[in-house]
Amino acid sequence: MTMRRVAASLVPPWLEPLLTTPFFSICSAHVEAARNERNMFCLDCGGAESGAFCLYCRSELHAGHRVIQIRRSSYHDVVRVAEIQKVLDIGGVQTYVINSARVLFLNERPQPRASGKGASPHTCEICARSLLDPFRFCSLGCKLVGIKRNGDATFVPPPDEEDDKPAASAAGGGGRRWEDAAEEEQNKTVRSRDFRSATLPNSRRRKGIPRRAPFSS
Repeated sequence: MTMRRVAASLVPPWLEPLLTTPFFSICSAHVEAARNERNMFCLDCGGAESGAFCLYCRSELHAGHRVIQIRRSSYHDVVRVAEIQKVLDIGGVQTYVINSARVLFLNERPQPRASGKGASPHTCEICARSLLDPFRFCSLGCKLVGIKRNGDATFVPPPDEEDDKPAASAAGGGGRRWEDAAEEEQNKTVRSRDFRSATLPNSRRRKGIPRRAPFSS
């Protein structure tokens, strides 16, 4: 089996159209309406004809379909983990917390190669972008390239994975385990800091009423 066939079996057919679709232009069918940005994508239609569409197009043309919403961060397209993890194995992809929501980037972002003392020890396997944690890829696009190149990861979640937790990658991904370890370490740090705060003596605590010795006769 060729690497192209292997990659096709590990990648859903709608993913590449999602990564190449331009978002956030004004919907020509709803120019006068508020919130008419084209920031929706239909997984069932696969972007074949609809491409990106707005909120109103969703209710008119994609009722009952699986639709995800694309958001923007620093002029780059992101998707919330809570939405994408239901249909895609995101193991190995770096996630970020933006506006209190965990997200990941659709495509790689250009970045000068960092060097020196402050450089991160973790980098994307494909574009060498610095990462916060020991993940393999900086974005869904870079993971797609990695699958086509090596075939040692997957975007297809297990058939029995229907809860809201991100599935770990089947082979070599390991991103979910790394993320779990990072979150557990952060929780330990928070608990340790709270414990120290509760046990340290309060330097501003008011002293008790002074007790004087009785006067001698």
